[in-house]
Amino acid sequence: MAFIPILLLLLLASPAHGAEIGGPVSARLVRVIDGDTVEADVHLWPGHTVRVSVRLRGIDAPELRSRCAAEKTAARNAHDALAGLLASGAFHVRNIDGDKFFGRVVADIETPDGQAIVDHLLAAGLARPYDGKARAPWCG
Repeated sequence: MAFIPILLLLLLASPAHGAEIGGPVSARLVRVIDGDTVEADVHLWPGHTVRVSVRLRGIDAPELRSRCAAEKTAARNAHDALAGLLASGAFHVRNIDGDKFFGRVVADIETPDGQAIVDHLLAAGLARPYDGKARAPWCG
């Protein structure tokens, strides 16, 4: 967690507020947090690794801490699918940007062979497109 301020400092020190680190940057999975967030060791440059939570850009997955049983089940399915997609542990991160809460980053994640993780989650119905505004409820 001590490295989060370093990454955030890099993001904030860029010429325009909200500027991105383009990538691709190699990363190693630490753990899957939920269906749209992972914790990863991101290798920014040789010898410098940052452990940070990465929220997948452009999707919203159901919440594990929901009060609705159906959403909890859907959240577990999304979590498990994301874990399966990243089972090798290695992936690439692109378009790294600060999250609106700045406790994590938002980025595109792809497999080492270039497949976008969000495409798989969306195609399987495990996540919805998300533009950063109010999220739609998963239960009625």
